[in-house]
Amino acid sequence: MKNRILKPQLIRKHSTSLGRILILTGARQTGKTTLLKNTFKDHTWVLLDDPVLRMQYALLTAQQWEEKFPRAILDEIQKFPSLIETVKAIYDTYENARYVLSGSSQLLLLEKVKESLAGRCQIMELYPLTLPEILTSGWNDIVLPSFFQKMMSGEESVSNLGPSLLLLPDHGMRLKAFNYYLKFGGYPAIIGDDISDEDRYEWLRGYVRTYLERDIRDLADFRNLDPFVLTQRMTALYTGQTINYSTLAKEAGITAATAKKFLSYLEISYQILLLQPWFRNQRKRLVKSPKLHYLDIGVQHAILQKRGGLTGNEFESAVVAEIFKQSKYLQTPTSFYHLRTLDGKEVDLLIETDAGYYAIEVKMTVNAGKEDARHLIGLAHLLDKPLLASFILSNDPVVKKLGENITAIPVGMFLT
Repeated sequence: MKNRILKPQLIRKHSTSLGRILILTGARQTGKTTLLKNTFKDHTWVLLDDPVLRMQYALLTAQQWEEKFPRAILDEIQKFPSLIETVKAIYDTYENARYVLSGSSQLLLLEKVKESLAGRCQIMELYPLTLPEILTSGWNDIVLPSFFQKMMSGEESVSNLGPSLLLLPDHGMRLKAFNYYLKFGGYPAIIGDDISDEDRYEWLRGYVRTYLERDIRDLADFRNLDPFVLTQRMTALYTGQTINYSTLAKEAGITAATAKKFLSYLEISYQILLLQPWFRNQRKRLVKSPKLHYLDIGVQHAILQKRGGLTGNEFESAVVAEIFKQSKYLQTPTSFYHLRTLDGKEVDLLIETDAGYYAIEVKMTVNAGKEDARHLIGLAHLLDKPLLASFILSNDPVVKKLGENITAIPVGMFLT
């Protein structure tokens, strides 16, 4: 069992008058139910996945819900969307009632929430395990923030880093967690010491099948899943690359509009991250080609039925996905972009904050050098806010200064 960084945030928000209704959403099997059961032990757990029980719950009035279930976790709420109207009535009538709603379909859940619970709820998202969470060994362990998270919170700076990852007393644990993550991703169900690698591969294959059979059929009424399955496989091959919808459509035998729709399904079901390109003109960011990253390397490999080593693009996606997950849990305003200029300058990740930008290049190399930093040199002149820091993240264990405000840091040090 791993502790989750979201646990204290859920408790804090649910204890306020603005958090009487909490919404927890995320991909299937990210551990929403386990997290909520361990966080809100005084709440009754109500599973809405059973159609027979749903018929019984549908008979209850708002008053009866408040009397029988004044504090409850309503799991798989997207299966019973009409109950959201009842929750709204309870909220408006009974000040002490508190509910946590969870579901694995962002689109179906949030559309109904926006219609009925606008201004009445707090929405939070749960992702697969981050590296700091993987390093915990139980619910009572404190999830220690990574260097990246502490830097983003203003609690840490590059000047405080040691010279090498290998000199850290716990470097073995950090590298073990990172290597596991690169091989199997972050889904909680397969991380136990009693689970074999073969069982992990089988679980991931089953996850992909379940996603297609349940989540996608929830999102769209497909008569034939084959075009979507082919598109999903093509996107798994394209992870870490800029997506051209016309090219993707041609290869998958669908229209460009359908390709765009299929990618939106993958994004809203928490399978992929689409990084928009950065331009000074914000309108251009909305119409140019995004860069695609799978949010879990284990799932991406399961789609391809692949085992073994990573490509450079897959390594980049794994690192960008981890940065994205860790940043989302900070609950601070951030935007994520990739950058490509006409003269060939490319930056894998630009993180925009209120104060400025962080630029990140991801390299799989074990010996980072100045050549790896070439796209970061002169970058500050292109941006409309200060460039706070630039980083090369790689498998090189040594921390290196590669230029003005450019630092090479081992991924295992930066993200753990």
